[in-house]
Amino acid sequence: MDHLIHEVFDKEEVSLLRNKLLSNSEDWEDGKKTAGYQASKVKNNLQLKKDSTTYVECSTNVTSQIKSNNLINGYCLPKKIHGVMFSKSEFSQGYGMHVDNAFMKSGRSDISFTLFLSDKSSYEGGELCIQTTQEEKEIKLSEGEAVFYPSTSLHSVKKVTKGQRLVCVGWIQSYIASNEDRNTLFGLNAGAMGMLAEYGQSPQLDLVFQAYNNLLRRLGE
Repeated sequence: MDHLIHEVFDKEEVSLLRNKLLSNSEDWEDGKKTAGYQASKVKNNLQLKKDSTTYVECSTNVTSQIKSNNLINGYCLPKKIHGVMFSKSEFSQGYGMHVDNAFMKSGRSDISFTLFLSDKSSYEGGELCIQTTQEEKEIKLSEGEAVFYPSTSLHSVKKVTKGQRLVCVGWIQSYIASNEDRNTLFGLNAGAMGMLAEYGQSPQLDLVFQAYNNLLRRLGE
């Protein structure tokens, strides 16, 4: 699995979060201030100031929601969620093709995520484009949904042509650095949990969970 899409907030929750983020226009600044040298050449958006009270409250909310989600935890195996940012793109703003830095001040980037906070019918353009081996995958999700994908991927955000795109982005340092190893572990654990739900506990399933945990122990850091 090259990415995971999953709901983080329901519509009521995301509406409260969105209203909080947009309550004070003075909390926003040019996104280039937090971009690396190469990324700053292609980045054109606004970002919530990290020293604002709004940022502290909203970033804590997002991080807590992600940490409490079992499916996301099973896919990402998060050791640390870091670098959370809130981004706002208006007419003609976007983010050209780039790859995220491997190491940031806040941690290593194994998995990147984008949490969509705007109703997707309220703006045009703004698709997240992830470059795979054979194609460019365009992703535009419903409000409250997030996509988690390998930070090794080239990706971009198409220019907004109408309305306003509001998202939260961030990174996860996983206990498992390798995307291939994480996918193997996720498949093994998801299959075992599915068998448990359908057939119940068994000596054979105990061996599967043993293999999963021992593999996690060997590959993890």
